[in-house]
Amino acid sequence: MFKPNILIADDHPLLLRGLEEFLKEKKYNIISTHADGLSAYNAIIKDKPDIAILDIEMPNLTGVDVAKNCKRHGMDTKVILITLHKEKKFFEEAVKYNIHGYLLKEFALSEIEACIASVCRGEPYFSEKIYKRFTHIGEGNSDIDKLTPSEIKILKRIAEEMTSTEIAELLSISVRTVEKHRANIIRKLTLEQKPNALLIWSQKNKQLLL
Repeated sequence: MFKPNILIADDHPLLLRGLEEFLKEKKYNIISTHADGLSAYNAIIKDKPDIAILDIEMPNLTGVDVAKNCKRHGMDTKVILITLHKEKKFFEEAVKYNIHGYLLKEFALSEIEACIASVCRGEPYFSEKIYKRFTHIGEGNSDIDKLTPSEIKILKRIAEEMTSTEIAELLSISVRTVEKHRANIIRKLTLEQKPNALLIWSQKNKQLLL
C-alpha cells in the first residue's frame, strides 16, 4: 500500500506532536514538522512532500497562504488543512485554492487516515460536519435536475478542475460550446457571476454528479 511522504505544520506544539506521533504509529513517513507557515512552505519547495498537513492559522504564512503559493507555482504537493473554523468563507477559500482536504481539529485524529487515503486517490476530503453544513445537499437536487446530460458531463469535468480548453479536447467539441454550456449551467443553478463559482459549486456538490 502506498504511504505518502508527509510534512506537518502547526503552531500549537501539543497538537503538532500529537498528530506526528499518531501518524508515525500508523507507519506513515513524516519527513518534517514545522511551527510556522513560512518554514513549512520553504520545506515544501525543497523536499516536495506528497502531502502537506497544515494548520489554517500560523505565524508568517497561514495554511491558506501556503496553499495559494503551491497552486500559483504548480507544485504537486497536496494540501490538507486542519482548522478550528466552521465559517463558510474558510471552506470556500479551501475549495478555491485547490486544497485537497479540510478537517476540523476536533475530528482530526479520527478522520486523518481516511482523508490521506482519499487525497492519495485524487479525491478531495472534507470533514463530514463541514461538508454537511455548507453543501446543502437537499437544496442542490432540484437545481441539478434542470441540467441536461451534456451540462452534467461538463460540470463533472469542472469538478475535476479541467479548463474549458481541456474539456473541449476531451469531449471533441469547441471551446465556444463549452463556454456556452458553462453560462447555461450558471444560469440554471442561479450562481453568482464570480470567478470559480462553478468550480466551488461542483466541488461542494460532487456527490450529486456521481
